[in-house]
Amino acid sequence: MKVFISHQKADTELAASISHRLRTVHQIDSYLDVIDPVAQQAGDELGEHIRAELGRCTQLLAVVSSSTKSSWWVPWEIGIATEKDQPIATYAGESTPLPEYLKKWPYLRSNKDLDEYAAVSKSSSGTYRVRKGYLNEEVARRSSTAEFHKTLRARLGQ
Repeated sequence: MKVFISHQKADTELAASISHRLRTVHQIDSYLDVIDPVAQQAGDELGEHIRAELGRCTQLLAVVSSSTKSSWWVPWEIGIATEKDQPIATYAGESTPLPEYLKKWPYLRSNKDLDEYAAVSKSSSGTYRVRKGYLNEEVARRSSTAEFHKTLRARLGQ
């Protein structure tokens, strides 16, 4: 399991904090572009690199704030993860209003919510592999992603 952390540059500190907590408290690996020298490129190469990194991850966590409105990358990355049927969640601080389209997926407001996200991620990480044996790959991925979203929403009271 590896989480792609999507964020706007202004939210780098929060994204790094989330990555650190996932790694140190929950032993969950993540991809964060600020520590990737290739991600400092521009143009087509950057888009292909980001797409490849998303392909190496199993889910996406979008960090959003009022600054996200000016980002082209966060919605694009969410679109790629959606296309791949990856589990998606959003981390927004207590006072950050979410746009309607992000309410489609579970959203986190605190470290406690992030801990629930980690627990559900760990408990469901084997589901796709188990289901893959008796369903076609696309159906297995879609089914396990839907189950992840349903379980996390229930644990978050959403």
